[in-house]
Amino acid sequence: MQTSYVNSGFESEGVSVLECSPSLRHDLSRADCRSLSPKLEQFLASRPETPFLALDLEQVRNKFLELQREFPQAAIHYAVKANPSPEIIQLLATLGSRFDIASRYELDLCLSQGVPAAWVSYGNTVKKDLDIAYAFGCGVRFFAFDSEAELEKLGRHAPGAGVHCRLLSQGKSADWPLSRKFGCDLVMAYELLLKSCDLGLNPLGVSFHVGSQQTDPQQWVEPMQQAAELYRQLRRQGIELEWINIGGGLPATYQATLPPFSHYAQTIQRALQQSFGATPPHMMIEPGRFLVADAGVIQSEVILVAHKSREDVRRWVYLDIGKFGGLAETMDECIKYRLRTHRDGPTGSVILAGPTCDSADVLYEKTSYELPLDLAIGDRIEILSAGAYTSSYASVGFNGFPPLRTYCL
Repeated sequence: MQTSYVNSGFESEGVSVLECSPSLRHDLSRADCRSLSPKLEQFLASRPETPFLALDLEQVRNKFLELQREFPQAAIHYAVKANPSPEIIQLLATLGSRFDIASRYELDLCLSQGVPAAWVSYGNTVKKDLDIAYAFGCGVRFFAFDSEAELEKLGRHAPGAGVHCRLLSQGKSADWPLSRKFGCDLVMAYELLLKSCDLGLNPLGVSFHVGSQQTDPQQWVEPMQQAAELYRQLRRQGIELEWINIGGGLPATYQATLPPFSHYAQTIQRALQQSFGATPPHMMIEPGRFLVADAGVIQSEVILVAHKSREDVRRWVYLDIGKFGGLAETMDECIKYRLRTHRDGPTGSVILAGPTCDSADVLYEKTSYELPLDLAIGDRIEILSAGAYTSSYASVGFNGFPPLRTYCL
């Protein structure tokens, strides 16, 4: 990932607001498409070489403060993997955020930005022995696990550390499910948390993740209830768990219409109170997409508009960014980004694809997207709410294309 810091002192006067090209399935209002900040609009109008991600740090700040208002008692750990730009780490650290990491390299990034190791949670449940020892040696004292073998590694290399066991979750109603690979069932979690004491570790709680871009607030209710029963069982064994980690999953603004964020917050808070009663454990939350997605926009260029036959009425539109350049979450057409174009007028159905010599590099073929009929090579298209899981997913040089450049404004 290449990151550039850009002075944010832009003037908004004279910026042309672009119109949005509607989808057949999701008719986006003009208000939705004019939601970019003046800072972003002015930068896009300066037309740097594409493709690039531009991100408004003030919007990241506002999302963090909104999260604090809705969850005033929660410990917020930013999921670094969503967007590891150093400017984001610096900003969130000044606001009091803690950090969730997936590797020793993300730990090094946080430490390089002045984040104390005590503010870091190692949330990946699959870690090398050497990486556990390295993080513990740096001062990390909070680790996740979901298997006996991983717990034993923690016992060997992070003696006395606080640990939380990740529970299985189905990821129902999530656009990007995170089921099966991570977590264990309740019976195993009970056994492993008991064993953690025998290994000299400090069992602090459980974690779960209801899937990334979770569209249904109710999906937090059942795992909260299951966790509460598990806590009661462990209390009878003399283990009092202090924390519950509800993971990430809070959504960004893509094509689907979602409930207001306050509804998510109220549903989760109510589930905590109803499940645990008057003395609930401390809540930990690991937002990633929610904090950074809506703050970012990718500007791309149309490099080809083509038909596959004379009878083919559906155009193929090739962009200079694709799955391998940062749009990996279009895999199986899971994340459906909103698009903008300078052109306004009659539209027609398109298939969107990336620039690489790989047949898998098709963004949207089954999902109905429409773009202006007069769309031409060289036109620029903006991909909205693209601040999360784009620059961090971009390849380091597939087909020789460089990583996605990021400008933090």
